[in-house]
Amino acid sequence: MPNSLPELPEQPDMAIDQAQCREVLDEIIEKLNEYVFPEAADAIQQDIHQRLKTGGYVDITSGAQLAQTLTAQLQELSQDRNLRVFFSAVPLPQLDAQSAPTPEELAQQRHSSSLRNYDFNRVERLCGNVGYLELFGFESPAFAGETAIAAMNFLAHTSALIIDLRHNSGGSPGMVALLCSYLFPAHPPIHLNDLYWRAEDRTQQWWTLPFVPGCRYLDKPVYVLISQDTFSAAEEFAYNLKHLKRAVLVGETTRGGANPGSGYRINDHFWIFIPTGRAINPITGGNWEGNGVLPDVKVPAELALKTAHLMALKTLIEDNTEAGLRRELEESQQRIERELVNLRQELISKLGGRS
Repeated sequence: MPNSLPELPEQPDMAIDQAQCREVLDEIIEKLNEYVFPEAADAIQQDIHQRLKTGGYVDITSGAQLAQTLTAQLQELSQDRNLRVFFSAVPLPQLDAQSAPTPEELAQQRHSSSLRNYDFNRVERLCGNVGYLELFGFESPAFAGETAIAAMNFLAHTSALIIDLRHNSGGSPGMVALLCSYLFPAHPPIHLNDLYWRAEDRTQQWWTLPFVPGCRYLDKPVYVLISQDTFSAAEEFAYNLKHLKRAVLVGETTRGGANPGSGYRINDHFWIFIPTGRAINPITGGNWEGNGVLPDVKVPAELALKTAHLMALKTLIEDNTEAGLRRELEESQQRIERELVNLRQELISKLGGRS
């Protein structure tokens, strides 16, 4: 999802007084008017006012303590894990959450993304002619479109596909739509997801594209690997394919972040991330916020790849009559079964004998 919650390094702490604490609280009360759920925002604002009246913050003496306390209160009242207050010992830059990046900033972002290969980490043919795509993020098609197209064309002649999102923290719904488009026919277009933005009272729709460069990946099995680290746009991708019955999800329940938003600067040392939109799936009418996306086949994340690979091989063996490929499939099945048994034993040993 756009503007999803970032991961930040730990910060040293800093002493604050009650005047600084009140300044932060007043700004948060104001910024919560942007929250996508107005009733929850009103409840939080009233709660902060009540705590101020009863001296609820007098024991807070440091920046980290204030950020942690406020985050706990906000999340308890909203049940929204994306709603968080952050503390920075280093003074924060003056940034407008709604301002567009300059050409120089865009160029720097593109360069930084290119050093990660736009989060396309691995693309390969596994034994048995099973394709494998490992994605660490969903970069904007403006940056990563050519890389995505190259990856899907490389995988075009595989017989089944595994898409690995176990370490994917999200990103652009545009890239979600582009990759989903390769998995469905050009016509009719498929309605994937909606994003509702409170500030503009606007719903943004996302559909599969009528044209993609190269071959679409149709009528072949698709498996998506997910874990507790799978988040935001990666969850949307899995959720879309699950409810469109286009993929089998293998692994663990995801983190549960469906509502995109923005970071708002409070002062030199505090900022808050506020969800300003919410995802609405056209099939379920809801989303995965808080609950995460549930796998179809539940296994520890460490076993998900071998499990999906074995599932793909068994499916291909059932459907394949070509002698040459069938031999490769059967040999591959035996190999992956052995590897999965060994990996499971290693995992049990690592966990101290707990299955």
